[in-house]
Amino acid sequence: MVDEAPGAVTAPGEDVPDHDWPPAEGHVVVIGDLEVARLTCALLTGQGLTVTHLLAPSEIELAAAITPDVTGVAVLVRRDVNALRYVLLTEHLSPGIAITATVFDRTVARQLARAVPNCEVTSPADTAAPAIAARCLSSSLVSVRTSDKGGGPVVFRTTGTGEPAKEPWHVPSRLRRFLQRPRVGFGDSTARMMLLGAGGLAAILVVDWVIGVLFLHERPVETFFNAARVLATVGPAELAAHTPRWYLVVSALLMLLAVVFTALFTAGLIDWFASARTVGLVGRRTLPRRDHVVVVGLGQVGLRVALTLRKLGVPVVGIERDAEAPNVRLARDADIPVLIGHAEDEGVHRRVSLAKARALAAMGSDDLDNIEVVIAALASAPGARMVLRAGEDDVIAETRSLFAIGDVVDVSLFSAIVSSLRLQGRRCTLIHPKGTLVCAHLEDGGKVQSGRPPRCTC
Repeated sequence: MVDEAPGAVTAPGEDVPDHDWPPAEGHVVVIGDLEVARLTCALLTGQGLTVTHLLAPSEIELAAAITPDVTGVAVLVRRDVNALRYVLLTEHLSPGIAITATVFDRTVARQLARAVPNCEVTSPADTAAPAIAARCLSSSLVSVRTSDKGGGPVVFRTTGTGEPAKEPWHVPSRLRRFLQRPRVGFGDSTARMMLLGAGGLAAILVVDWVIGVLFLHERPVETFFNAARVLATVGPAELAAHTPRWYLVVSALLMLLAVVFTALFTAGLIDWFASARTVGLVGRRTLPRRDHVVVVGLGQVGLRVALTLRKLGVPVVGIERDAEAPNVRLARDADIPVLIGHAEDEGVHRRVSLAKARALAAMGSDDLDNIEVVIAALASAPGARMVLRAGEDDVIAETRSLFAIGDVVDVSLFSAIVSSLRLQGRRCTLIHPKGTLVCAHLEDGGKVQSGRPPRCTC
């Protein structure tokens, strides 16, 4: 248990921003060993509050920390079940105390808010996804909102005054999206195998039928019957005396090809039914070919970004290394095509048509992986917009150094600012990046903004 002394809230080397962080008094407890917990501790300390930061407290340690002068508790831990446990324990130790907690799963969040009404539940993914989606669409957009009080989706665009202006976002009609969507997809090896086998069998049927009608002068129906026999590798029907010998050679070759194509189709079909089927052959889960966004890493943040873009009518394709990742199933249920592979590979870039995409969003939980993905993607598509999640790794804590390769969104700082404000009873209506800062607009009309504070040493 460590009590932090007050300190600055501005990132090293950053000019002091205009902000409305009024001095505050009180004693709060921050629970968690994540980067967002350390940033929250630093932000609250910088405002003058006394902060007790517990990394992974036991019940006895938490009970000792929640003294009568504690006004709020922030639960910022890994795994939703741990957050649930700490929130319930805190409510038991000090009923009615102000609590803010980060929970990714929406079902758990709703149940937690119902069980503990004085707990403000936030999700880092939901907090940052609107800003990430906006940066994928245009460098002038700072945030999006998929539903507004006035109706449909809106976007927030930067203006000369520095204040974002709200404007409607026109979602393409269903007919237009249907016409723009590829009818058949060749997304993965299984799909290509099936389509190659089916296409080859169809070609054999057509070629044999054309030969029978044009060269053997047979009636179309009888010719179709003979072509089907060749396709089934049982040979042509009873041969007439005038049947040329070259046709026998052609029929034999076509039957041998039919064996090969049947094997390809059967293998692809079996693999298709046995696999997760993350990319569709037809329909909404076919891979888009142009003006789409490639989301790398389908964790909680990546999935929320993909869902937000889909609600705006923007085609999306996900790339995930692990076919068994939990959110792959959720993406499939939401009709989002997911390619299983490594996003650093040039072959994967070709399969997702990265050169024709409007943006790539590297949303992995590891900063170094995201940097590697963006560098590799820039080699394949120099003109594509790159958006990367950063700020989780100690090595890359200074996120300003990454702006040379793409737009950087510090998810931890977003969540830390929201958590800090909620502990003080203040709510954000809009939060977005502003250069190297993060700016939050509040319900009361105020605005706060901050760079990344010095990382606490708790």
